[in-house]
Amino acid sequence: MSGKLYVVGTPIGNLGDISPRALETLESVDFIAAEDTRVTLKLLNHFGIKTPMISYFEHNRRAKGEIIVERILGGEDCAIVTDAGMPAVSDPGEELVALCHERGITVCAVPGPSAFVAAIALSGLSVGRFTFEGFLSVNKPGRKEHLSSLVNEKRTMVFYEAPHKLAATLKDMLFYFGDRKLVIVREITKIYEEVIHTSLEKAAADYAENPLKGEIVLVLEGAPESQEDEYTLEDAVKIAKDLMENENMSASFAAKQAAKETAIKKGDIYKRLIEN
Repeated sequence: MSGKLYVVGTPIGNLGDISPRALETLESVDFIAAEDTRVTLKLLNHFGIKTPMISYFEHNRRAKGEIIVERILGGEDCAIVTDAGMPAVSDPGEELVALCHERGITVCAVPGPSAFVAAIALSGLSVGRFTFEGFLSVNKPGRKEHLSSLVNEKRTMVFYEAPHKLAATLKDMLFYFGDRKLVIVREITKIYEEVIHTSLEKAAADYAENPLKGEIVLVLEGAPESQEDEYTLEDAVKIAKDLMENENMSASFAAKQAAKETAIKKGDIYKRLIEN
């Protein structure tokens, strides 16, 4: 008889946030698939849990995924955990969950803390509707494409970001979105938890040379209802030039993309581009 995969949420900082059911699951399964076994070992040792682990992370997920699935099909129960929060959310565990579904393995949730849910609850922004965007790509063209696709997004947007990339991200966001309300939530549930109410323009200036530390979630105000009407031809040309310079687009294709984002006529954008 096949075993099960348990998707187990773990604390994002304060170990007191782990649930009794999560502890029971981690102790009762046959093995644990951990993003970083060193991090998970600290958690297990704190609660006196001796369950064996197997590593499962971004760079070994395909090979280890097959091994994990075969063990579960052989009758073993497995719990997957990430370093902090819910596995499979902006996390390679997503692929293991999908693989288990494909093989007919039962997948059970053991809910726990999630950084982006905590961040939107702390933000004070309108979050009746929001969009979770995870981490921006480190690949420059992919990063630009991601941000440009969100220019007219009216829902509050939530991003994860690493401290050493924050300055570049804020600069890019300011270029594409203009100045908007921004809430930076860092070190959630930890000693230095902080909620910073600011704006993109101010944050880009404040943290250009003095980056924040710790785990960071950005909660960004969506586009105003009149956003599409506020673009000028100069704005559209600026976006097209950036696409040409950073993504090696032709003037024609860059004008087409800028037209989609701004509702300015492609022909007008293209004409201005070739004039300059």
